[in-house]
Amino acid sequence: MSGTLILASTSRYRRELLQRLQLPFTTERPEVDETALPGESPAALAARLAAAKAREVARVHPAAWVIGSDQVAGFDGRALGKPGTRDAAIAQLESMSGSSVQFLTAVALCRGGAVAGEALDVTTVVFRHLQRAEIERYVDAEQPLDCAGSFKSEGLGIALFEAIDTRDPTALVGLPLIATAGLLRNAGFVLP
Repeated sequence: MSGTLILASTSRYRRELLQRLQLPFTTERPEVDETALPGESPAALAARLAAAKAREVARVHPAAWVIGSDQVAGFDGRALGKPGTRDAAIAQLESMSGSSVQFLTAVALCRGGAVAGEALDVTTVVFRHLQRAEIERYVDAEQPLDCAGSFKSEGLGIALFEAIDTRDPTALVGLPLIATAGLLRNAGFVLP
């Protein structure tokens, strides 16, 4: 089987991760409202958005296999979004200092508008006790304004942590490749 593969994302992080699987693919921006539903848990939000993104692009390309993914940071029972501004990034990191935060990264594979498979990775990040000055230096150095949780674990952000508990280190960057590879193999794509 296999066929055309589309990543329903314009995230450079997800694109770079999917390139590791050495499959040809294109990218397309899904037009999906990412607003959480009332009472929706971070895990449910991530799973719903991953599937919605994949279905949206699959609706336009019904013969293609489409990967959708979304990541939500869960802290104190609420979802943390992308900060967008320097001040918001600093505030997020200050609030998480000395705490554990769950990063829920969902992936869905669709074809013809139907979800063929999905997975959810849960990564727990334990932040060191951070001083405001080091948070400011980090945010200024790496500009993690488009990252859930206000850090880039694949870069300097790793210095903010005491520990990372994960089954798949790529999930924290934005696309759980172990699960994605399994979904693609199940759909007939040839991978090692």
